[in-house]
Amino acid sequence: MNARNTNYNHVLPQPPKLNGTILPPKSEYDDLKPQSETDGDDNHKPEILEKETKKKKTTLDRAYFIGKELLMTERTYKRDLELINLWAREAFSSLLEEPNYMSQLLKLIDPIDDFHSALLKDMEYHFASQENRSSYDTRLSDLFCNIVKQRHLYVDYIDSVKSVLHTLASNLSQGAFDVVYATFEKNKVCYLPLTLFILKPLQRLLHYSSLLDRVVDHFVSMNADCQDLDEAKSDLTTLNKKVSQVLAESENYVQLIELSRDLVCFEGKLIDDDRTFIRQGCLTKFSQKKGYQQRMFFLLSDMLIYCNLVGQKFKVHGQLPLRSLNLEEREDNPSPNSFTMYSEKRAITVCGSSQEEKNKWIKDISIAVEITKRDDAPSKTFFSLRCSNSADDVSEKDKNSNEATPQRSNTTVHVCWHRNTSVCLTDHISAAQNQLSGYLLRKFKNSNGWQKLWVVFTNFCLFFYKTYQVRYSLDY
Repeated sequence: MNARNTNYNHVLPQPPKLNGTILPPKSEYDDLKPQSETDGDDNHKPEILEKETKKKKTTLDRAYFIGKELLMTERTYKRDLELINLWAREAFSSLLEEPNYMSQLLKLIDPIDDFHSALLKDMEYHFASQENRSSYDTRLSDLFCNIVKQRHLYVDYIDSVKSVLHTLASNLSQGAFDVVYATFEKNKVCYLPLTLFILKPLQRLLHYSSLLDRVVDHFVSMNADCQDLDEAKSDLTTLNKKVSQVLAESENYVQLIELSRDLVCFEGKLIDDDRTFIRQGCLTKFSQKKGYQQRMFFLLSDMLIYCNLVGQKFKVHGQLPLRSLNLEEREDNPSPNSFTMYSEKRAITVCGSSQEEKNKWIKDISIAVEITKRDDAPSKTFFSLRCSNSADDVSEKDKNSNEATPQRSNTTVHVCWHRNTSVCLTDHISAAQNQLSGYLLRKFKNSNGWQKLWVVFTNFCLFFYKTYQVRYSLDY
């Protein structure tokens, strides 16, 4: 036995423990020392142990927090399913005898809701049993494999969701249905427009895919066997190729439905299968009399609409066909972020809140105009003189009119209006993959105290709850 080993063996302590996990004896680190070290130099051993400990803890935390994100977002997703399957079912109970949008939707949602009820219970039990343990025995692979095995529940939903949306657009023109629909949206439990909840199952599949990618990368970095996860990832990726296409088409249709409900004085039919929503947001419009005034603009594939907020809805002041629209950036514009739009005999000068916003609008309008001019099909949109004239000056009657419309300040249109910004269809689709839920500390306004709240981030908004079990949000 050489002097080096003799020196360590008679002073070797019991193997140290970290969070209940036994670390290798120190002698296993001896060969990591530089050859120039003396036999009795122990200065680098604590540093080596610290690095190994930190690596183990980082690895453990990564698996734990991926699992926690899965659980936290599952709680919110389950509540969104219940909003349709329980709350909306009760609200529309008098209409369920007839074939309509809600009866179609409930047939698709019910089996999905049943599965996720059992899944959430399994997740809650699993993570509750792990909270007080010193080591994290992950079952992420089991949870994800279970989700992917039930993907057949989503296949019917994916195939039918566009049909459900078409039925909704038709039903909203019926007085009795529209009244029940609007009344339900006033309920505090319905924290988003009801149409957006139709997209939640599609969005959830994409979120599962994002989490699963991170889980697989995590296990690969640990050199762990993840054959089951690889198969689950392959199956989910195949399904999500169709989901991505259906979600884009459905998101576009949902935006048109929501626009039809938010706009008044629109000439023609807004909801059209051949029409594409491109961008919505705020620009300030220049007037010789009143200077710059905030206006809401909606860019569609065949027209540009601009409006002003009256009560809870937006009154249309102009509908400009893209076929005759031209853009110009002039040096004599009254603002550096402004540009001019020419449509037939009209010129409209608008200004973005920043150079970035200006560039977004110019790019999207230019591409839309180019595509429209290449299209040989005649324009299907009729523009009346009333809609095409300069109807910008809002009368006092319009300002004071506040019809009995539901509070819709939680829509993306109102978010853009109050934040003076814009979003495009791609932003809506990307936002679906960045939904989060969890606890945050919010500071009290009038004291140094902090309040722990359950927070849901979705549809470009933060919604605050006292706990995740509470149905009604405090504010957003």
